[in-house]
Amino acid sequence: MTPVLSVRGLSVGFDTSQGPVQALDDISLDLAAGETVAVVGESGSGKSTLASCVNRLLADNGRITAGTIMLGDQDITRAPESTMTAIRGRRIGLVPQDPMTNLNPVMTVGAQITEALEVHGLASGRAARERAVDLLGQAGIDRPGARFRQYPHEFSGGMRQRVLIAMALACRPEVLLADEPTSALDVTVQRRVLDQMTALAADLGTAVLLITHDLALAAERADRVIVMHRGRVVESGDAATLIAAPQHDYTQRLLAAAPAMSEVKVSAPVTASTTGKTETLLEVTGAVRRYRIRGQREHLHAVDGIDLTIPKGRTVAIVGESGSGKSTAARLALRLERADAGTVRYRGTDLAGLRGKDLLAYRRAIQPVFQNPYASLNPRYTIAQVIDEPLRVHRIGDAATRRKTVADLLERVALPAAYASRRPHELSGGQRQRVAIARALALDPELVVMDEAVSALDVLVQEQILELMVTLQREQDLSYLFISHDLAVVHLVAHHVYVMQSGKIVEDGDPATVFTSPQHPYTQQLVAAVPRPREQAS
Repeated sequence: MTPVLSVRGLSVGFDTSQGPVQALDDISLDLAAGETVAVVGESGSGKSTLASCVNRLLADNGRITAGTIMLGDQDITRAPESTMTAIRGRRIGLVPQDPMTNLNPVMTVGAQITEALEVHGLASGRAARERAVDLLGQAGIDRPGARFRQYPHEFSGGMRQRVLIAMALACRPEVLLADEPTSALDVTVQRRVLDQMTALAADLGTAVLLITHDLALAAERADRVIVMHRGRVVESGDAATLIAAPQHDYTQRLLAAAPAMSEVKVSAPVTASTTGKTETLLEVTGAVRRYRIRGQREHLHAVDGIDLTIPKGRTVAIVGESGSGKSTAARLALRLERADAGTVRYRGTDLAGLRGKDLLAYRRAIQPVFQNPYASLNPRYTIAQVIDEPLRVHRIGDAATRRKTVADLLERVALPAAYASRRPHELSGGQRQRVAIARALALDPELVVMDEAVSALDVLVQEQILELMVTLQREQDLSYLFISHDLAVVHLVAHHVYVMQSGKIVEDGDPATVFTSPQHPYTQQLVAAVPRPREQAS
């Protein structure tokens, strides 16, 4: 039987300012109809480059130097752009990693899904609109009829990713390239989305190439797993067998570093310190934040009367599904938005009254790391300039001192010193996030607000960043507000966790207690949705 996708001896090189770089070296794989194959590996291993080759969307400085890519009986290795235009979306669906740079900001989300159907002649007019609304609902978007008329900036990061998933599935493709498709999604929506992908593969014989750094997800969802390291395949095989008995030392390292794969998470080396002070650093009391829904009379209560406390030297986490209000709570803490009711106090001072130098001092003490690193890094700056910027803004040190600080920060987040001269587009998503973390640490803040800050990182780098977080906390009494949908990571690093649903806090407490014996039905739903290897699934 002919595979729906066959890659043979694929090699890819990139021309960079540092000279030629080989990104893929002799990659071969087959993908059968209805099969799900997961490609795992750390950031920069070549996973996303492989997906880009299959869809023929390599960057301008990249080229296929050897090998072939067959879509069924058709060789698309060097097919003309006109051929690929007809194939993309119709025969090969793509769910990219970064939703904001792949959605048109001046088109409604409904129009973008409708366009995909109309371009490929699958539906038009009212039928296309109705199909688009159905797809939004299937992808887990609440009130899809109303959301159809909204723009990408009116959606949370996770909701934007679901729109991309709806677009990718719109034409019922033969092959679905899913490049970190759920890295921005909470576990409940992740499960719904992946259940839909599985159902699509079963019903239509669609083959799924799942690019992911989440080994638990790969173990649960894939039929086969391919492990990549430095552009090469180092191990592959049946998912259950490979996860249970990895042969290559690199695969063993990946499994050892994956928090979701660890049965006794509280004994992991990055477990949070319990010796922090009890002094209150930030206190939120009765905070409310409302947004008017465009074209409608009612308001959306993104945050609806929440209370939370962040002690000095502790990590406080907020978990909940996309749209629950987690990121809005973070923006209130950063004073990027003001509460419509209630108060947010820093060391007893109401943030609403801060002005001038006092507000600047607060901005230095409280630093953010946002969910989307590409949108938060100036594309015209080198990495050194990105990290140096807050030091220049706050007039800290001279040029020589700042250069040393930049070099030290790059080392602390496990990036080579040579990356200082690169620009954000030359780095992978995980590498860009490490740059964002380095920039946040540049001012030696008292509180770091991390909004899904490790969701884009592979497990090895994630482990390094979490260890760095805990080390800084122990050495500098640093505090964190940690926004995450990854319950295993929260279990590792947080002293206290708040569970949010529809703008309200429904449960809080010690993570071990909350996740082991959840009391609220919603928390129970979150815990039940955590990916598990198939041999561990109940």
